[in-house]
Amino acid sequence: QVQLVESGGGLVEPGGSIRLSCAASGNIFSINSMGWSRQAPGKQREVVGMITRSGSPNYADSVGARFRISRDDAHNTVYLEMTALTPADTAMYYCNAEVTSIRPMGDPGPTNEYWGQGTQVTVSP
Repeated sequence: QVQLVESGGGLVEPGGSIRLSCAASGNIFSINSMGWSRQAPGKQREVVGMITRSGSPNYADSVGARFRISRDDAHNTVYLEMTALTPADTAMYYCNAEVTSIRPMGDPGPTNEYWGQGTQVTVSP
């Protein structure tokens, strides 16, 4: 089994910054792409961005250059740095990862997508 746990959410003033973390743990052979999505109250979940296994990120037009995704493969962690925040960025933020599990003998098992439980970011004066 694989678990993803987000952290770092909280209350931020408009114009401020915050960094979210998401750590993967469990029976991991390798992690392919990792990403972030968000869901605001009353709205559908939207993709914020993702980062490939080689470290190439891409972002939704709605966040542009304000957000930056990075990863630390030594710690199976993906980060989301958010700057110039506005109330429109208020949402529950979720991370996801495409993970190849490890079998008991050490060889790769199936590849599945996993999601975290989310961390709340509220942008308000």
